[in-house]
Formats: sequence, C-alpha cells, structure tokens
Amino acid sequence: MSHHSHHHHGHHHHAPQSFNGAFAYAVLFNLIFVLLEVFYATRANSMSLFADAAHNLGDIFSLLLAWGANFLLTRQTKQNYSYGYKKATILAALLNACILIISAALIAYESIYKLFHVSNVNGSIIMTIAAIGILINGGTALLFMRHAHEDLNIKSAFLHLAYDALIACGIVVSGILIHYTGQMWIDPAVGLLVVLSILWGTWGLLRDSINLILDATPHHIDFLQVKNFLTELPHVIAVHDLHIWGLSTKETAMTAHLVLTSQSEARMDYQMINHQLKERFKINHPTIQIEMQDSGFVCVRSERCG
Repeated sequence: MSHHSHHHHGHHHHAPQSFNGAFAYAVLFNLIFVLLEVFYATRANSMSLFADAAHNLGDIFSLLLAWGANFLLTRQTKQNYSYGYKKATILAALLNACILIISAALIAYESIYKLFHVSNVNGSIIMTIAAIGILINGGTALLFMRHAHEDLNIKSAFLHLAYDALIACGIVVSGILIHYTGQMWIDPAVGLLVVLSILWGTWGLLRDSINLILDATPHHIDFLQVKNFLTELPHVIAVHDLHIWGLSTKETAMTAHLVLTSQSEARMDYQMINHQLKERFKINHPTIQIEMQDSGFVCVRSERCG
C-alpha cells in the first residue's frame, strides 16, 4: 500500500525538485559575479557597478527564498497545515517584489547623487564587467524560462535574473559612451532609466502575490466563464457560493453549490465535470456540493448569492 501511494505522488514531487540544479547554478554563478563586480567597482571608481552589485546581492537572496519555497511545495502535508506549505511560495514572491523595489530605490539614490557629484570613472572596466553580467544573468535566467509562465515562484526567479541582464546591458552601453565621449554623467542617467524598468516589471509580481494572499480569483481564470460552465451543465438550475482561489503558485481550488432539478443527482457526470474544469480553466481541486430544488429555501439563496 505504502509503495503504491508513494508511486501515486511521484509526479507531485518531480516537477518542483527538478529546479534544484537551476537554483544552485543561479546562486553560485551570481555570488561569484557579485564578488568580481565589487572588486572591479572599486578599481573603476564606478558607483553604477556598486549599485548593480548591491542589486545582484538582493537577487541572490531572492533566489534563495524562491528555492526554499519551491522545496516546501514538495513537503508532505501535516495535519494542521492541510494545504501543505504551499502559501510559502506566495510569501517568497511577495518578499521578492519588495526586495526589487528597495534595490530600485537604492539605485535611484546613487544615480541622483552621482548626477550632482560627477567623478572620473573607468568606462572600459565598466563595459567589460557588465558584459560578463549579461552572460551570467541571461544564462541563468534561461534555466527558469520554460516554466516561468505557470508558476509565480519560478517566474519571480526568472524576472530577477532577466532584469539583472537588462541592467547589465544598460551599464555596458553607458561604459562604452563614457569611454568614447568622456561624459561621466551618462552613467547615473542610465542608472535612473534602469530603475524605472525594474519598478515597471515589479508591479505585476506584486499584484499577483497580493491577489493570492487575499484569495482572489487567479488572474488567468475568468470567474464568469466558470460560473456559466457550471450553470449550463445538464439538470443544473442555479449555481451559488462559487469560490475560486489559489492554493499555491501552481494549484487552484474551487468550491460551488449546484442546485439540481429533483432526483437528478444520479445522472451527474462528475468525472466529465472535473476533467473540463482542469482542461478549460486549470482548476485542479474542485469541490461540488449538490442541492435539490425541492428543499424550498434553495432558490431564494441562489438569487441572493448570485
């Protein structure tokens, strides 16, 4: 029996675990790069490289958080946490969004300071180090890209690395311009543009995380479409108490009360309903309660609950 149940859970464990390598590589390479970047930021007298190093360090922290949350997804459920620890993934994504905003504020502060206190910087060191940054961040981002659209937690890891690659691009350009024009103010100006792009990207992550915490309907599910689907099922007169919420960054639950014409419960095809909910709406934890038309107050309720 235990062997059978273990086998049955196999697919739950496999998917999250397969990211261990991706997280390990991303953390390791980014850590090495941050040390390199700090060393050369000092040599180049470049505040933009320092700011980028600080930002990369924040992202390593975020990667570790996302890795931990991803691991929690695979843990067995304890009795008093009947949903497992899946919401931890949402907290990690929320924290990641906050870290991105804080690092954006730091970079903005540094950039504005540098605009008013111009000092000589070494453009060629800046472009070389930032070019390495593009390779490291871009390369590690690709490890997460394939599943970024289906898991908010993996998406946050992907976004952090992709933004770092974007920032590195901006810094390469500023390094080249500084090297050939001698205009030192270019460096902080590019920094401010980068800050705007970070804030622009963080907004979506922040919104999705807060929606999951508030048990909002996940953004890829159309509440009314689900309601219409249930209402149009054979023998169903009304649908009420329909709730749709995210159990984790991957799984969606639904509960609904269906009011049926008398004596028709035997004819409900639950397998078909569950299959349709999964295929059409990606709802994989539905719970349906059946009520008969005869029980009087039900129709009133369905009017009220809509």
